[in-house]
Amino acid sequence: MADPSRELARRFGDALGRAFGADAADANPALHPSAHADYQADVALGLGKRLRRPPRQVADALVAALDVRDLCAAVTIAGPGFVNLTLDDGWMAAQLGRMLADPRLDVPHGKPADRVIVDYSSPNVAKEMHVGHIRGTVIGDALCRVLAFLGHDVLRQNHLGDWGTPFGMLIEHMLDSSAGAGAGETDISDLNAFYQEARAKFDADVAFAERARRRVVALQGGDPPSRALWQRLCDVSLGHIDSVYARLGVLLERSDIVPESFYQPRLAEVIDELGKLGLLEESEGALCAFPDGFTGREGARVPLIVRKQDGGYGYATTDLCALRYRTRELRGTRLLYVVGAPQAMHLGMVAAVGRRADWVDAGVRVEHVAFGAVLGPDGKMLKTRSGESVRLTDLLDEAGERAAAVLAQKAPDMDPTERAAIARAVGIGAVKYADLSTERIKDYMFSWDKMLAFDGNTAPYLMYAHARIRSILRRADASGSAAAPRLGRPTAPAERALALQLLELASILARTAETAEPHRLAGYLHRLATAFTGFYESCPVLKADGPEREHRLALCGLTAAALARGLDLLGIEAPERM
Repeated sequence: MADPSRELARRFGDALGRAFGADAADANPALHPSAHADYQADVALGLGKRLRRPPRQVADALVAALDVRDLCAAVTIAGPGFVNLTLDDGWMAAQLGRMLADPRLDVPHGKPADRVIVDYSSPNVAKEMHVGHIRGTVIGDALCRVLAFLGHDVLRQNHLGDWGTPFGMLIEHMLDSSAGAGAGETDISDLNAFYQEARAKFDADVAFAERARRRVVALQGGDPPSRALWQRLCDVSLGHIDSVYARLGVLLERSDIVPESFYQPRLAEVIDELGKLGLLEESEGALCAFPDGFTGREGARVPLIVRKQDGGYGYATTDLCALRYRTRELRGTRLLYVVGAPQAMHLGMVAAVGRRADWVDAGVRVEHVAFGAVLGPDGKMLKTRSGESVRLTDLLDEAGERAAAVLAQKAPDMDPTERAAIARAVGIGAVKYADLSTERIKDYMFSWDKMLAFDGNTAPYLMYAHARIRSILRRADASGSAAAPRLGRPTAPAERALALQLLELASILARTAETAEPHRLAGYLHRLATAFTGFYESCPVLKADGPEREHRLALCGLTAAALARGLDLLGIEAPERM
């Protein structure tokens, strides 16, 4: 397996056990790239405190027990106990050769494989998708791609918001207006305006709001006229949602939609089960769960309302049903909720109730994959000039237009049809990468200039690096001297730097999957592209001769394959030309 980080970590674990006993074998070797060697291990510093021994003495004993003769050309101790490791050129060449020969680039499948259920995107019916949906959609899609590539059984769950108070409001407004007769033909833009009208009436008219709430109860009770009008709203919305996913290149299909309405027949059953377990109590006419550890101001318990005063159900009930369904029926072993950070308490309470009900056993991981907001130049939530949420379709239109303008300047002689296709890929890729390259828990500021730049940590920079490599390989083909599938020893400093990045691919993918943090993969791809730039500038490829030329062309081909694979796992295209 071409994965020096993991192999070194395994060897350090064995050495720690031999040198200090089984209790020390699980100590983190704290391996990281170093300016003084290929890798540095800092474990001796922390372990020295734990063992009450000088770190340098711990490092000496550790190195004496460390068996890396086949892996490393040199192992030295520096400073107070840093262990520096330089990989063997022959070992590196062998691992690179394995990557080159394997369509998977020698990336192993995860063991044991999990059944991972990923709840992501989850837009609302009867409202057009807006910029607030971009993060949950592209982060979830990237995680699904990475996890599936690593061999996990991935089930996508698009928890579509198609139930609840808004639909009572919309149905009542349909009945009050001429829109009721022709709502089935209304396009999504009209429906957006229709929603705003209904919302304004709901907020201003107490009688209308009460009718809307009663309509929700009727809808949830299966009232045929209510269900028919509700279905019209759903049908119009799904067409819009499908078109947005297609433009984004997101792997979500109709079969992945498991909306709130899916759980409607199960709501009473779940409440009955929770009641029998003694997990519910009445509070101000509503049925609530009060899981331990969740308090509000002044230490007051926070309720999770599972049935409202009027007998209706909220999204807490639906989320409890979904949790039960995903563990009991879908048999998920890892549940990822790709949902905004503000929902942390709600999702934590749902998971806590699930554990108390024994729906979530010790072998199941329930994780909130939280993310921050998309901010405008003013540091506030990104909005239009009129203060409305930016429509996702408008955002993607502008991305394509801006990318086309940039490409028209950089490649004025390119065929217009080809340039238009590349502009679409660059525009969409730039928007997605700006999101995915940001540590997801943090907010980020939306900047067209930054995300469309051809330098820095951007999609265009990575795409251009890939396209430049493909150009090199095409020129080699044209000259009749294409890269042979043979790699030599990486001896030049820039060759070694590129080789070290290539060998990190498997570790990065494993860490991305484990932490559910796509920015790790994005950051790796930027480091790989940067290493290739350094290699290209200092190591002639097409002008080299014999084995050196073959070796460098093979390095180019392997780098292009790694960049294309990594971008694809982020859901981003890698054009052959730029």
